[in-house]
Amino acid sequence: MRFRGLSCIFPVSDIKKTAEYYVGNLGFSAVEYLNCKEPHICLYLDKIEIILLQANTDRIQSNRELYGYGYDAYLYTDDQETLEKEFVSKGVKIVRPLNITDYQNKEFVIEDIDGRWLAFGLKQFTD
Repeated sequence: MRFRGLSCIFPVSDIKKTAEYYVGNLGFSAVEYLNCKEPHICLYLDKIEIILLQANTDRIQSNRELYGYGYDAYLYTDDQETLEKEFVSKGVKIVRPLNITDYQNKEFVIEDIDGRWLAFGLKQFTD
């Protein structure tokens, strides 16, 4: 069996506000399914899909709040420098600037409007 993709599922307290953030600040497009039995918005950027669900609470907790560490999503990209500069120009909160990690990924990390940490990076292979 071969997998075809993966979607992140993000419960959010204000589905429209979060969608606007991802569209305006991170460059995603949005498709709304708000009249469905389970209202949601799908966000798309290249081959990435994030599905926003309307949470039944105002308090959204990130992985690092719940478990002590960890990102909420890891998005793979070849051009971290350009992407980081674009995000900075749009006022996106960078919580870890571009660097090479101790696990040999070149990455930077942002915090979204709901406090989730999203990493943008790629493994750096050495000879």
